[in-house]
Amino acid sequence: MKFSMGSINRVGASFVAIIFLTVLAVAIALPSKVPINAALFGKTFSFEIGSPVIDFTLFGNRFYKSFELKQGLDIQGGMRVVLEADMSTIPELERQQTITDVQEVIMRRVDQFGINEPVVQTAISGEEYRIIVELAGVSDPNEALRLLGTTADLSFRLQTEETDILRNSIATNSAQLFFESFEKTGISGAQLRRASVQFDPTTNEPVIQLDFNDEGTQLFADITTEHVGETLAIFIDDYPVTIPTIQVPILTGTAQITGGFAIEEAREMAIILNSGALPVPISIEGQRTVGASLGQESVRASLKAGVIGIGLVMLFMTLYYRMKGVLASLALLVYAALTIAVYKIIGITVTLPGIAGLLLSIGMAVDANILIFERMKEELRLGKPFERAMELGFGRAWDSIKDANLATIATALVLINPLDFSFLNTSGLVRGFGLTLLIGVLISLFTGVVVTRTLMRLFLAAPVATPKEKV
Repeated sequence: MKFSMGSINRVGASFVAIIFLTVLAVAIALPSKVPINAALFGKTFSFEIGSPVIDFTLFGNRFYKSFELKQGLDIQGGMRVVLEADMSTIPELERQQTITDVQEVIMRRVDQFGINEPVVQTAISGEEYRIIVELAGVSDPNEALRLLGTTADLSFRLQTEETDILRNSIATNSAQLFFESFEKTGISGAQLRRASVQFDPTTNEPVIQLDFNDEGTQLFADITTEHVGETLAIFIDDYPVTIPTIQVPILTGTAQITGGFAIEEAREMAIILNSGALPVPISIEGQRTVGASLGQESVRASLKAGVIGIGLVMLFMTLYYRMKGVLASLALLVYAALTIAVYKIIGITVTLPGIAGLLLSIGMAVDANILIFERMKEELRLGKPFERAMELGFGRAWDSIKDANLATIATALVLINPLDFSFLNTSGLVRGFGLTLLIGVLISLFTGVVVTRTLMRLFLAAPVATPKEKV
């Protein structure tokens, strides 16, 4: 079998694309700063290299992206808190929505810590409704527990007529004085059934609809009747989230907040109000503090094991398959660079189970090459020319490679549980393992088949071998 000029050009173009992709991946995979000291002609040069940073302004909008490898709780250190919500007073059909609303409350509180990529997720098992919070790098565990463990407080407050306080708050730019100019009305989250996004039939603009229970309907009717034209603010955890003005008396228990909201803005507001509208008792079921030193030691041990494992795999491939093994090992290095680059681009939080998934997928990448090389040997035994045996090896091994990887992809999707099925896994650690395994399998298909095939077509000619020599 001979390659035509067109096929050679295609192979060359594929090789150039692989080189470009590899160089880009290596640049992104680098740490943010790598100090280098070099001596040349008796002079010492010191400089730093690292992953690139995207930072530019276009049409007044700033675009910024730094490629940092995000570390999970078990690596960076921090704390993990398990909260349990008491659903005894909530109807069965409303519990799923309620736990979601509680999750939003916790997420807003977590934002106060300024933590990058906090994990706040729900875990439902039978009658147990829990919120799992992971705060990587948290510096004050006691303050975190205090804020996470309290129940949300939603209240409707009227603005007082103390104009001196208002003038002083404006003059001194004091938010505290401004907040003190509101007094509670007796309407709280306990009387608010639901906040939802509706559309004004006249203007077709999104509005926020508030529905009260019987007690809330009566209280709201009295307040809106007596205070038309005044400001009725809604506070959550002593912070105003919206400050509308009463336009007319509202007697039906259904009110609307207007104000030219964008759809996403209205939805976010409804979520915030619902979070405070369904306050349920929350108790701290457990907490665990992870030291950063323990996590870093685990990472070093895992990486050491990974490097040793990859080195042994590359040594085996080189000794057993010779030049084909060398090319497969090069493809394996491309795989490693691409994988780390994808982690940084997507923003995957690396955990110890995730590292395990990465190392497992490396073995699967080599497995594809072994299937291909063994198939090539079978074709050579049948007397096929080397170039023909190589193409048949890749083509006929594909079915086995495809089936094996599809099974692994299906397993990874079950572990990730992207649709949040309650009967499947909801653990963040297990999901992290599944996600890294899925990414690893997909990239290994590319490097194990496309990259290795291109390198073999370009650099591997028919060997001149003795009859007893392995091909």
